[in-house]
Amino acid sequence: MAKQSVQKAPFDTQNAVVSNKGILSVVGTPIGNLSDASPRVIQTLAGADVVLCEDTRVTAKLMSRFDIHVPLERCDDNVIASRTQSVLERLSAGQHIAFVSDAGMPSVSDPGQYLVDAALNAQCKVEVIPGPSAVICALVASGFAMDHFFFEGFLARKASEQLKRLVALAAVPGALVLYESPHRVEATLKNIAEVFPQRQVALVRELTKVHEEVVRAMAPQLAQSIAQRENLRGECVIVIAPPSEQECAQVQADLMMAGNSTTLQEAIEQGLLEGQSKSMLAKTLSKQFDIPRSEAYDRIVQYNQNLQ
Repeated sequence: MAKQSVQKAPFDTQNAVVSNKGILSVVGTPIGNLSDASPRVIQTLAGADVVLCEDTRVTAKLMSRFDIHVPLERCDDNVIASRTQSVLERLSAGQHIAFVSDAGMPSVSDPGQYLVDAALNAQCKVEVIPGPSAVICALVASGFAMDHFFFEGFLARKASEQLKRLVALAAVPGALVLYESPHRVEATLKNIAEVFPQRQVALVRELTKVHEEVVRAMAPQLAQSIAQRENLRGECVIVIAPPSEQECAQVQADLMMAGNSTTLQEAIEQGLLEGQSKSMLAKTLSKQFDIPRSEAYDRIVQYNQNLQ
């Protein structure tokens, strides 16, 4: 799993002359266990004129495993934009081009999206050959409810930026799925524990491999447990359980408070200046700011005391 950082080069698909003779096959490949390659994946790769891939050395192992002899060409983050025009020209000439990432489904936190977008804009035929996905596998392995989920991919490396993003993700009413490297997972789990201390978190590691592991606990306990381990290996997927109904309600209340142009203190001051009684003002503030009436009343009393 590698974070996509494609610098998109301008490409004029409107002036590209492309027929539907060729086809671009976007192929999902195993995320660890090569035996997970489906017959259709093998058939598609074997029938292609060329296979575009992130790392020819990685894809060569898959091709060798199934005795497939098709030319491989590098098409990773750094070159995919610059090679798109030649790919479209080859599709126009009737070639069958397969595209794979090192593991999993292309375009999902991996290269591919830019090429697929350009091919569709140029009216090329595109097909998806499904394969394993670390996102879905990790969700299932976590055991958390997944009626709704949000895939974040890799967080920023800087701790302050991570925390800011995690706070924003707290408003998502579903499970959260993150990718992380084994070298940074300890620090990331520590930040997750700070933002989500009341949620369960699962660390899913080495998916589909011999040493596949799922460690699940409350966020602070999981962070502490992983911090005590040494030489953690394998690509990691972190799954944060969905928020409870109580947490969802609190997040919504916080968002309403943040989006209200008038602060609670300003509303108290205005109400008292208008001569409203404390009880009536507390009732009004309770509805306006979605807080208990008793809390609103206490804030009014506190405001009065501060004036004395």
